[in-house]
Amino acid sequence: MFRTFLFPNNIREYRKKKNIGSLLQLSQVIPTITYIRLSKIERGEIFARADEIRDIAAALDVAPERLLIDIDDPAFDIAVWAADFQAPGGMDPLADSLAVLVAAAVRARRAANASLTIAALELDYGIAPVILSRIENAYKPIDRWSADIRQALYGLLGVASAEELEQHMIAVHAQGDLDTTLPLVANPETRIAKTRRKVLALRHELIVPDGSGKPRRKARAAQPALGTLSSGETPAPVLDAIHASDNATVRLLPVFGAPLNDGLIARIATGEQVEAPRNAGLRAYGLRICRPTLGAGLPGRSIIVVDPDRFPSAGGLAVIREEEGLRLLSITFDRQGRMLGYSEHPDREIAIDDIAPEHVATVLSAQFE
Repeated sequence: MFRTFLFPNNIREYRKKKNIGSLLQLSQVIPTITYIRLSKIERGEIFARADEIRDIAAALDVAPERLLIDIDDPAFDIAVWAADFQAPGGMDPLADSLAVLVAAAVRARRAANASLTIAALELDYGIAPVILSRIENAYKPIDRWSADIRQALYGLLGVASAEELEQHMIAVHAQGDLDTTLPLVANPETRIAKTRRKVLALRHELIVPDGSGKPRRKARAAQPALGTLSSGETPAPVLDAIHASDNATVRLLPVFGAPLNDGLIARIATGEQVEAPRNAGLRAYGLRICRPTLGAGLPGRSIIVVDPDRFPSAGGLAVIREEEGLRLLSITFDRQGRMLGYSEHPDREIAIDDIAPEHVATVLSAQFE
């Protein structure tokens, strides 16, 4: 149930105490850590390095070791800690169990057949390496994968439908065919032991570098200008205004955004304006995201600044144009160097390389309300 939580920590607790309501706000004052990596660290999905813990602690004005959790403390409850990071409505135990059995079955199938290499699975079944890794680690329930991936799994495991898959998994598990690979997917003791080792190593590293054990204070990065998004559409009119405080010329951009189904955003004018960052192109505009599609770190009332003349990079955010509307995604690369975009609500994984460049825009900044 808690397989993805490898590194429980106190980052979210101290972020809230510091009145930093958004993780994106925190990431803007920690230029050494990308937003996506910071999100995974706070959610406990990956282990932070000692230097990253120091930088986060400095931004939160706490001692680095306070961000670490002793998982053996009787007062610590992983279920309570993880509650804030799980999807609304919680997880379906039966669907999760099936995902674990499928993960073990795919591992067993590959172990029994040397010809089922990562490359072969991509070529013969259309399962890309990054998808295979997520399947083999039970990243999400089977019914949340795309229809193509589900069909590929049916073919790989020799079944014809979701019903047959469930029955087949129950049967092979009962026969003991997954006894070898199942612990590789869902063994709490393995996860807990790894967490203990990593946190202990971090505690030692945190008191070594400067000899003081105190968090290094660093200058705060300037807060980014208010946000604008762009999706490669018709240039939005740009208004010039004079900032009363310093007489500097400021560009004001129109803000668009109305909620559509499936997490999409309509490019409908709101009547609002937002200040453009200095590096914004001529076609930049503001977009109200309407819903927290990337999670709680970027609230639905946020306005992002998008530039259709800039292509996104890993660790940043992008807006893509679909037939029905605009979609906000976080960007990363897989192990093959392909650019992927992710959304949490709804759960989406989109190959950016397959989208025409003119339909992809980068997010320059954000404004929180």
